[in-house]
Amino acid sequence: MLKSKIHRAVVTDANLHYEGSITIDFNLMEKAKIKPYEQVHIYNVTNGNRFITYAIPGRRGSGTICINGAAVHKANKGDVIIIATYGIFSEEELGNDYKPVNIYLDENNQEIIK
Repeated sequence: MLKSKIHRAVVTDANLHYEGSITIDFNLMEKAKIKPYEQVHIYNVTNGNRFITYAIPGRRGSGTICINGAAVHKANKGDVIIIATYGIFSEEELGNDYKPVNIYLDENNQEIIK
């Protein structure tokens, strides 16, 4: 099941010579319930690329969304992306009203309350 999603984040930087991952503003990670080093799926709205990596916390309140390592070939600064996490849940955990955490961002990677 979809666990959480950060929708329409704008890539603020790309660092090819880093060992890998995506750096995400730690405030956004906490709101989306993404743990440091958790696997994340990245869907690039701008160019259609998809890839899997792991999240590392960036400076709180910075709006940082930085693609690191080889993934730089899949997303560039300025691209719009979706960051998704998935989990395995029992029927009891899901219940009848399960909803993933969805965080919607503006062009400055600030949360839009819906």
